[in-house]
Amino acid sequence: MAGESFDVDYVARLAHIELDDGEKAEFGRQLGNILAYMEKLKSLDVDGVEPTMHGHGRVNAFREDVVKPSMARDAALANAPERTDDEFRLPKIVEDA
Repeated sequence: MAGESFDVDYVARLAHIELDDGEKAEFGRQLGNILAYMEKLKSLDVDGVEPTMHGHGRVNAFREDVVKPSMARDAALANAPERTDDEFRLPKIVEDA
């Protein structure tokens, strides 16, 4: 129990959270269960299994880069609440730094 409490205290400090004794005991048991499961996973035979970061195959989802005509400037600015010449007009936003 002392080791679990130490681990929970350490993790709580890293997370900048305060735990009461009941929470420490509960999280200590949960942390113990997680670590025990990780030990169980270590016993799996993974020879011949290629390491991967994803559970499914990844494919390139990019479309081919094809030049197409863009939207006409007047059509793009048609619904602008305010505009200056050929540009959107936006309010100046200055925040205290």
